[in-house]
Amino acid sequence: FSLYMFQEYFLNPGETITAKKYIQQINEMHQKLQRLHPALVNRKGPILLHDNVQPHVALSTLQRLNELGYETLIHPPYSPDLLPTDYHFFKHLNSFLCGRHFRNQGEAETAFDNFIASRSPEFYATGINKLVSHWQKCVDSNGFYFI
Repeated sequence: FSLYMFQEYFLNPGETITAKKYIQQINEMHQKLQRLHPALVNRKGPILLHDNVQPHVALSTLQRLNELGYETLIHPPYSPDLLPTDYHFFKHLNSFLCGRHFRNQGEAETAFDNFIASRSPEFYATGINKLVSHWQKCVDSNGFYFI
């Protein structure tokens, strides 16, 4: 699963994500998953799609994920065809927000929340399935592939 599905924390303008804030997001996501989808959390090794930005690979973050029993699926080295979940999500978010103007951060947050609420579980599954397909393509070709 992805934090996109459970995002409720917005940074203030000019604020930077830190490992401490990222761990807070992970904890909130985990609590929400326990309430909404306990079978996902109670199974062995829930998988979290994870990239290698600094707050995600900080020792404290990795320790927390380990404590919660999460397995992380990291993004491979950059390749446009191996990041389909990001493309899938942001392509649709872009279309949803196209032409809208926000007077303040609250309006932008509300629009984002409305986008998240308007997507079905199948929407997220599609993005994840695309990722799995592309990962398998890379694995099958031993890391050597062409776009």
